[in-house]
Amino acid sequence: MNNRIFRTFIFFAFISFGLLNNAHAQVNFQNLSSVNVDNLTDQQIKKLIQDAQNAGLSDADLLQQARSRGVSPIQIQKLQDRVRDIRSKNPSSNSADTTIDGRRRPNYKEDKDSADSSATQQDIFESLKPKIFGADLFKTKNSSFEPNLKLATPVNYIVGPEDQLNINVYGNSLVNWKLEVSPEGNINIPGIGIVNVSGKTIENVTTLIKSKLSANNYAIGRGTSVQVSLGNIRSIKVIMIGQLMRPGTYTLSSLATVFNALYVAGGPNENGSFRQIEVIRNNKIIRRLDVYDFLVKGDQKDNISLHDQDIVRVPTYRTRVEMAGQVKIPALFEVLPGENLQNIINYAGGFTDSAYTARIKVLQIDNQQRKLTDVVEADYSNYIPLRGDKYFVSSIIDRIENRVTINGAVFRPGEFELQNGLTLSQLIANAAGLKEDAFTERGTITRLKPDNSTEIIDFSVKDVLNKVKDITLQREDVVNISSIFDLRDKYTVTINGSVRKPGVFAFGDNMKVEDLILKAGGFAEGATSKRIEVARRVNDADPKSKNTKVAQVFSVNVDNNLKVSGIDFILKPFDIVSIYSLPGYEKQKTVKVEGEVLYPGSYTIETKNEKISDLINRAGGLTVSADVGGGSLKRENIAILGIDKTKSDTTAIAQERTDRLNRLKRTYKDSTKTENSQPRNNYVGIDLQKILNTPGSKIDLLLEDGDILRIPKQQQIVRVNGEVLYPSAVVFDKTKSFKGYVLNAGGFSPTAYKRGSYIIYPNGTVKGTRKFLFFNSHPSVKPGSEIYVPVRPKSIGNTIGAILGFTTGLASLGAIILGIISVTKK
Repeated sequence: MNNRIFRTFIFFAFISFGLLNNAHAQVNFQNLSSVNVDNLTDQQIKKLIQDAQNAGLSDADLLQQARSRGVSPIQIQKLQDRVRDIRSKNPSSNSADTTIDGRRRPNYKEDKDSADSSATQQDIFESLKPKIFGADLFKTKNSSFEPNLKLATPVNYIVGPEDQLNINVYGNSLVNWKLEVSPEGNINIPGIGIVNVSGKTIENVTTLIKSKLSANNYAIGRGTSVQVSLGNIRSIKVIMIGQLMRPGTYTLSSLATVFNALYVAGGPNENGSFRQIEVIRNNKIIRRLDVYDFLVKGDQKDNISLHDQDIVRVPTYRTRVEMAGQVKIPALFEVLPGENLQNIINYAGGFTDSAYTARIKVLQIDNQQRKLTDVVEADYSNYIPLRGDKYFVSSIIDRIENRVTINGAVFRPGEFELQNGLTLSQLIANAAGLKEDAFTERGTITRLKPDNSTEIIDFSVKDVLNKVKDITLQREDVVNISSIFDLRDKYTVTINGSVRKPGVFAFGDNMKVEDLILKAGGFAEGATSKRIEVARRVNDADPKSKNTKVAQVFSVNVDNNLKVSGIDFILKPFDIVSIYSLPGYEKQKTVKVEGEVLYPGSYTIETKNEKISDLINRAGGLTVSADVGGGSLKRENIAILGIDKTKSDTTAIAQERTDRLNRLKRTYKDSTKTENSQPRNNYVGIDLQKILNTPGSKIDLLLEDGDILRIPKQQQIVRVNGEVLYPSAVVFDKTKSFKGYVLNAGGFSPTAYKRGSYIIYPNGTVKGTRKFLFFNSHPSVKPGSEIYVPVRPKSIGNTIGAILGFTTGLASLGAIILGIISVTKK
């Protein structure tokens, strides 16, 4: 009964420990008022940013949560500056959906409940809290410290109840027994009797069994041997108490050590000691374990095997200090009596490569407040760490004490060592000397003044090289020697016209016209080598004269094969060379005839005065089903302008016309609200019937390259589109009027602009509606035509114009009526 009460008491004590530990951990998690951003490394800030991004938080959210955890406004500002600085140096760390200024881009992640949010916050701010050195040893899943049960039985293993012993007798006698140790600690060997083995090592048990077998006529050592090993290993109960993450009683393998027990109990908590862990057996402390021995030196001398009913107790730490800054393992370290600051530095893995090792800042506890002191390097081994000390190792200053820089036209520009008494000429020599294109008239030195402002010192590069005037350099001097090419525009020449690759090319001294033509790929087909023009810049133009020359033009003749001659024309920078075509050179020009002709297809223009009627004749004439009145001519805009694209560079003109057409299309679409319609401004309205009746007349147009002549079949329908109720195709009926076809398409829509309606005839001609008084005079309808009704404009100006037109018409009608009445009376 008393034993049961004791176990119940122990059980509730363990639960109380766990609750207290959890409460303490929560308090520490909520309170971040002690965080000093200056002591955080860049790695910790990067981890914080990454955790916030993984949680879907913006930088503004991160700062707000830090503020709610007690971080002071000054530290908040420092944290914001550090985050911005790291993002600027590492663009890859920028959040895909958040910004530092507080604007948050749309985030479509699902909301989490408060429990998940709390866990997320703990993960985020975990990097701000100093780590306890050694705590990760018991948190990782890869370090369970479980004993290897497949190894040979240790000779010092203590045999106990529930162990199974395998006794193998071989040689002259062959016997194999598997015997389990009874609760009383005995085994029963067949034919031998009961042997007590509990509490003995496996080595002692082996000796005892050999002696028992020898006493019972087994020839042990005379041709017969015995091997004793463990079969099934028993379990033991180990009690874990003190400052542990999960205190309690655990069932472990009898081969388990102290580390095995600590791992299953989660290791020491935030208040637990890592250096004075006690192993209690039979009410006596038989060993104290220092985890640091294993972490720093790999020493497991105190990691002893546990026995049944052993107690592992983790007391609270006595002295703990924090090491931050430029050390390899910043963390909280536990200090034992007799240890010094150098020991803490060793536990932290030593200094980083950028650490300032001559002095460490120490923030000490002094009664009711803290005080700051410095420990110099010579006293690291003498300084005794005190309770609550915080050590910070600073970085070295980001500056170089003996650096000079040379840039520009030297063979090895860059940074060099400032040796004692280094002069400018010596620095140029260290940079492998000047390049051939160096500008030797002037160079500059940018010098840092004592107040960190800069001044410019100029010098003559020639005088420095000739040792006429040398300059002694100072720390952080920046020497710049320019190239002659840096001080002028890049020299180029241009070639246009009948060459294979016209364009702009680099200029070279003594370059001739023939050289430039070679760079441009040679003459194009049809080019002439005579009368080549070279235009040259002038710098003596009279700004007061209207007739002054703005360019100097030369006419040059070269050999067709570009042979070398002694009188070649020498080019100068920025010359423009123009190559022309032969006067009689003509490229083939093709036109196309489609539709109702006997031989439709492409035809090459034979003469300059070939006309539409000639093309019809070459195509064999019209078929019987041809709609002569619907014949149309499609012509490119360049040809409409009268420009021969085979003889001119029409790229700029074509681009201008294309831009204008695009603007017209956009305006047209905006006014009509019809996406598929576009102006047919590349169709030329022709009267093919008159052309065929009077060939060679003025209306019989000359053909141009790219013309397309279309002769459709006889049309029988009229298309009605735009602002009508049901756009459709209506069968042509000569008795129907314009309105009749619109009515067959459902009539005008409420937004129809009736007076703006027009007809597009099959030959490309367009006719609009005219206005007479109050009446709209619509054009006549022909087979194959398209009636289009645009949308009514919405602008105020058009509305006012309509009102004015209406009132003007009304006034005119009134005047006519009054005139008629007055004439009648007379």
